[in-house]
Amino acid sequence: MPPLLIANARVIDALAGEPRDGQDILIDDGTIAAIAPTGSLTIAQGLSSLERIDAHGLTVMPGFFDCHIHASTTPDQGALEGITEAESAKTLRAVPQLRATLMAGVTTARDLAGADSGFRDSLEAGVIPGPRLLIALRILSITGGHGDSRAVNGLALDSGPGAGAIADSPQEFVRITREAIREGADWIKIAATGGMGSPRSHPEGGGLSESEMRAVVDEAKRHGIAGVAAHAIGTAGIAAAVRAGVRSIEHGYLVDDETIEAMIERGTVLVPTLSTLTRAVSPTAAPWVVAKRRRTIERAGERISAALAAGVQVALGTDAGIVPHGDNLRELGLLVDHGLTPMQAILAGTANAARLNGLDDEVGTLEVGKRADLVATSLDPLGDVHSLAMPHAMSLIVQAGDVITRPSETVTR
Repeated sequence: MPPLLIANARVIDALAGEPRDGQDILIDDGTIAAIAPTGSLTIAQGLSSLERIDAHGLTVMPGFFDCHIHASTTPDQGALEGITEAESAKTLRAVPQLRATLMAGVTTARDLAGADSGFRDSLEAGVIPGPRLLIALRILSITGGHGDSRAVNGLALDSGPGAGAIADSPQEFVRITREAIREGADWIKIAATGGMGSPRSHPEGGGLSESEMRAVVDEAKRHGIAGVAAHAIGTAGIAAAVRAGVRSIEHGYLVDDETIEAMIERGTVLVPTLSTLTRAVSPTAAPWVVAKRRRTIERAGERISAALAAGVQVALGTDAGIVPHGDNLRELGLLVDHGLTPMQAILAGTANAARLNGLDDEVGTLEVGKRADLVATSLDPLGDVHSLAMPHAMSLIVQAGDVITRPSETVTR
């Protein structure tokens, strides 16, 4: 790829400082080679093929993360499809969905059930366009828990790569954790509580015991896995997951004050997936789904706001697949609606998310030597962060130095 100069940009580098106007960013060999006031860089003779993009009027930020997606899932898929649909159909459906995610400005994502290592490796090799992907493969669940997708008669409603793995003791959970690691998992996902979409469990129960969760955490740590992500909605399950040492709490809708304090003390990260709270319930949803959502949503907004106000570490995640792919940055505005400042929301989607995933030495901030994942917009991210969810909000997307989309006018020299 040719070297690239992004000239005269306003820069939000996600290092917690104020935006800087009039900056040039030099990208070479996929990494950020220099950031300096416009016109002050000395361009080496060897960069004669340099491409120059005039970013006047644009704000440049690090590429965003979505720490909770399901790449091969589409909202309102029925259980029947899990039985009848070929796995190739799910895989092919993921291709435009991953592209939509990238075009929204998300250059890295964490798939928390459904994508196998082939998705990750194909994206890394450039076979298909999409965000760099970290995978958990599937959710680990107890019998009858959130990841147990069997019908009452035992028929598996989903036998694909995202289908839950079932265990019922610390020893059994060690074994299925090892299986996920053998298959290439970057993360391990567990069901610390039941869910709103699972027929035999509910948000205040139906999860792994604390000893089972601790066994998973210890085994993942022993193998150098990035961390354990806990699907956790109900109060008791969230608390047990935090005590067990999980790295991130997914959803966390009914977290109590005591657990908020424990999360701050331990550095446990909250991925609140606020997008799912505002999602309209499908008219074909089962009555038990509607009832569980109603009971949970009544308190969820208030409890998430309390966690954000207290200073819990937050990383952006949407549950895309449950909500539409490509609307990922709508979550930024929802984080602001629940108490973060626009800059804090941007940090949740960049530096904080990179730190959660153990990639903060590579991406998440705009610094010399880091991978050139960045986006630029003509909108004002700090004045109206909600606007970043608009279609085509990103005028420029660069991933590992490759220009994915660019402003209409570029100059090559």
